[in-house]
Amino acid sequence: MRSKGDEEADIDRLPVDLLAHIFSLFTSFKDLAQGSGVCRKWRQGVKESLARRESLSFSVWKMDDESTTRLVHLAYSLKELDISRSRWGCQITDHGLKQLSMAKCIGNLSSISMWGSTGITDKGVVQLISRATSLHHLNIGGTFITDASLFAIADSCPHLKTIVLWGCRHVTEDGLLALVNKCRKLESINVWGMRVPLDCFIGLLTISPALQIQPKGMLLNDENLHAWPVH
Repeated sequence: MRSKGDEEADIDRLPVDLLAHIFSLFTSFKDLAQGSGVCRKWRQGVKESLARRESLSFSVWKMDDESTTRLVHLAYSLKELDISRSRWGCQITDHGLKQLSMAKCIGNLSSISMWGSTGITDKGVVQLISRATSLHHLNIGGTFITDASLFAIADSCPHLKTIVLWGCRHVTEDGLLALVNKCRKLESINVWGMRVPLDCFIGLLTISPALQIQPKGMLLNDENLHAWPVH
């Protein structure tokens, strides 16, 4: 029969790459944090598991600026980041977005969701977006952003394909026109609950006739279209 000491020695002999694979299967960030506190080798295994991840979602976890950015800074291969806010979940602020903007993976992200993050403003969004130049999908619905954020998106995200602006009531037609004019690969835009005139949507379709304006009920007939300036 093996002694307790022998069992612990077996655990200690696990290679770091195997530990990293095991930790990559964890879905609880709390468990990862506890695992990293066991010993130096396990801490290295957690770090390597995060470095391999291509997707991270904090939407159902109680995370703050520090805990979120600490994990993202270790996720060198990250492609998709979800920092949406839920009732008990991630509650990131402009300070957190600033810290995230300095992570090595930000320039390679293809998807970011900040859905419902009421603690962020244009200041933080602009700092993050200015470095997220590979974005294809962006969900920033349910926030208090203004045209300033859309101008930054238009200037920094030439590959953008979809954007959700659900309930962004401080965005005006100027921001939408700038976005569609500059993001020529844009395929879909969700504008539910926004306070912009219907003529604005006509203008967006004039610039990009194939653009899908969501929800679908907001699409207008071609006979209503009239020319808007293309900048």
